Amino acid sequence: MNTKVVMTISALFMAVIGALLSFLPNEISNFLNIEPNNITILFLKILSALYFGFGLLNWMAKGTLIGGIYNRPIAIGNLMHFGVGAIALVKVGLNIQTHSVIVISLAIVYIIFAILFFYIFRKNPTKTEK
Repeated sequence: MNTKVVMTISALFMAVIGALLSFLPNEISNFLNIEPNNITILFLKILSALYFGFGLLNWMAKGTLIGGIYNRPIAIGNLMHFGVGAIALVKVGLNIQTHSVIVISLAIVYIIFAILFFYIFRKNPTKTEK
């Protein structure tokens, strides 16, 4: 499997979420019916930094061998992020009435990435000739 595609798409996905959380925290909190006080905005901006950081990590590692013993921390970090995120989103998605389309869509994306990163983590990479 060519991990460059998975790493690039996940990096862009996380960068978009990071940008939205960074530049539109008030609008996002209003849309989600959360009171936009200083603490809420602070947490959204910290979450933005986490998404930007993970996106940048994936972007910078996209050209390296990933899987098996190669870049194991990157593979397991992504697997944990997307795996635990998928579980949380599915759990919330089953009980939510408002914004269910957003939660279900995010859950599907997270499940797909969790499966891909599980496969990457378990599979030994092969270097492709260019």
